[in-house]
Amino acid sequence: MKIFIMRHGEAQNFSAQGSRDDSQRALTNQGHQEAKLMATWLQKMKTNPSQVFVSPYLRAQQTCEIVTSRMQTVITTLDFITPSGDAKQVHDFIDGWCIEQQSSGEQSPVQQEQSLLIVSHMPLVSYLVAELTQFEQAPIFATAGIAHIAYDIDTMQGQLKGLVSPLDLC
Repeated sequence: MKIFIMRHGEAQNFSAQGSRDDSQRALTNQGHQEAKLMATWLQKMKTNPSQVFVSPYLRAQQTCEIVTSRMQTVITTLDFITPSGDAKQVHDFIDGWCIEQQSSGEQSPVQQEQSLLIVSHMPLVSYLVAELTQFEQAPIFATAGIAHIAYDIDTMQGQLKGLVSPLDLC
């Protein structure tokens, strides 16, 4: 299975937003452009995830909306994939989701070409890549960056195949 882990696009700073509520920070114009670039990249990669998990924070929701606008996918908001989320908890959730998919009979078994997209925040996205791949150092994500992981559902571990950012596409 392929897992794509994406950081949201560039968000407004607190002074531009006029509030200290981190969950309500919206994307900037640049953040919208970054998300559009990455949506195009995902299309070129022929990625159409069967499931998207997204943070409830506004900037992640906006990024997800842009990226998935041309996809046929199921989108689920998860309250625990916020900036302070626990990578181990997310890993366990992904493994449970994979097992559920296998046992539901809808798709048996989970196919290698099947994919999952997670749209969240730093530092969780970095820690999650390290958790899923047993990578010793958590990679740093640019805004709207996407990590591609080849995930083996039998061993419940993956291999980092690459990390792409909007700057790589310019």
